[in-house]
Amino acid sequence: MSYLISIKTAIILFPFIAFIFTIPFILSQYHKYGAIHWFRVLIIYTFILYLISIYFLVILPLPTFEEALKNTGPYYNFIPFNFIKDFLRETSLVITNPSTYLDALMDPCFYVVIFNIFMTIPFGMYLRYYFKCSFRKTVFYTFLLSLFFELTQGSSLYSIYPNPYRLCDIDDLILNTLGGALGYPIMGLFMKILPTRETIDEESLIKGQVVSGLRRLTIFFLDLFIYFILMGFISIFTKSSFLIAFIIYYIIIPIIFNNQTLGMKFLNVKMSFNKNNILKIIFRNTFIFLYYFFLPFWFLIGIAIGVNSLIHLNLKALFMIISIFSVLVFYLTNILIILIKGKIYYDKLFKFEFISTIKLTKED
Repeated sequence: MSYLISIKTAIILFPFIAFIFTIPFILSQYHKYGAIHWFRVLIIYTFILYLISIYFLVILPLPTFEEALKNTGPYYNFIPFNFIKDFLRETSLVITNPSTYLDALMDPCFYVVIFNIFMTIPFGMYLRYYFKCSFRKTVFYTFLLSLFFELTQGSSLYSIYPNPYRLCDIDDLILNTLGGALGYPIMGLFMKILPTRETIDEESLIKGQVVSGLRRLTIFFLDLFIYFILMGFISIFTKSSFLIAFIIYYIIIPIIFNNQTLGMKFLNVKMSFNKNNILKIIFRNTFIFLYYFFLPFWFLIGIAIGVNSLIHLNLKALFMIISIFSVLVFYLTNILIILIKGKIYYDKLFKFEFISTIKLTKED
């Protein structure tokens, strides 16, 4: 039952942990390949879910402080293969009597041993298939993972509890490491039917030759993030940080770096115009800034001025709600257009497009 609670908790928390991981994952994929391969997403996120699940299996259910205090030990077992003695002592197994074998295998003592092996078999499979680890590395990394789990238990959950509530057991370390070692050859049975890591990388690089809508939005928000950092730094020295940061980041830097902002350079994208690059950079980036920031801002100010002239309080609230909703629809509509089409109407106005600078041969 505790196993099911641990897995259920992992599934509930997975979306939140995955969300934290998503931004750096997207940035790294666009930086390396220029595209996000669906199968890579499946591998990475199932790997994250798997790690969360086995971690919660190690620490859950959490006891109360009073329950932890009542646990008087033993807290540690440093005698290897003690689980064999426990199995022989606690089960009805009689070596000379085959009729006792089945009952012994159904004993909970046997389940614990098998579970500790099975728990890390997927880890060994992931390490071989996606991370391309050798057998030695697979065994070593599985050992480190298991050591982390045992130290977590032995440290009273990082000293949160007054004393350990789970046994820090060298046998678990041995069995977990064995599980990872078994996962390595088991993965070999599936290698022929699954796409290779090289195939995934190659397909990603080919797909990365086209700048997708999501990649374009990622560039926009990454540039905005860097811009605000620059603006914050400049604000230390002058009150005109908003304008100065805009000129430096969205005009001077793209001119110096061959039609690329720092965000575009990191994500391997550049701006392309049919002619007059410098003027088009100035006009386009100024237009976008006014379009996405000043236009909605002044729209809300205009609505606020109009609302203040109203007498009825309900009408004031209604107009403000409608105005805020309109701005949200404005942003959402533009985002959806870019996501779906990869382009937006003002691209034609400036005869502009994004060009991917990703090379088809990736250096590891």
